[in-house]
Amino acid sequence: MGELKLKRDPLPAKEGPSASPMADPYRITVVCLGNICRSPIGEAVLRARLAKAGLADRVLVDSAGTGDWHLGHGADPRSVAVLDAHGYNLDHVARQITPTWLSDIDLLLAMDESNYSNLETMVAHSGLDPELRMMRSFDTDLAHLPEPHPDLDVPDPYYGGADGFIEVLHMIERAADGVVADLPGRLS
Repeated sequence: MGELKLKRDPLPAKEGPSASPMADPYRITVVCLGNICRSPIGEAVLRARLAKAGLADRVLVDSAGTGDWHLGHGADPRSVAVLDAHGYNLDHVARQITPTWLSDIDLLLAMDESNYSNLETMVAHSGLDPELRMMRSFDTDLAHLPEPHPDLDVPDPYYGGADGFIEVLHMIERAADGVVADLPGRLS
């Protein structure tokens, strides 16, 4: 059963029959290193913010990692705990992004400069053109910074304590509000 989850497509195909009720949804993939801490938080927060804004029927969100260390694992228990404590839902199995995903993604949101660099290389070699942004570039207080920029990093809380996960959640919430505010122009 675990293998089926690992082999699933990142998102329903844009053309032809789709598992989604959306005709041509806008697709966002949130990316960190291992897909167990930051990107699952980003996925959960964005989904909640989209639902609140009435855009959940027009935008699909998923997440992935650039590395393969945690494939098939659930989110870090500290990510789950901070999401639960703040009213977010998450059903998650870690996955690794590959170039084959890029044709189905409109917006890639990188959590830090390293993820951005890895994705930039992947996009360049793919011949495809999903938009690549750093997640925190959508935070209105940081929007003036060029991408990539170290001040736009969402720090990896993996080796720290619970406070780091709370800090990451708050960073992502501010950025997610900016993503949602920016989406109407992208969806028209």
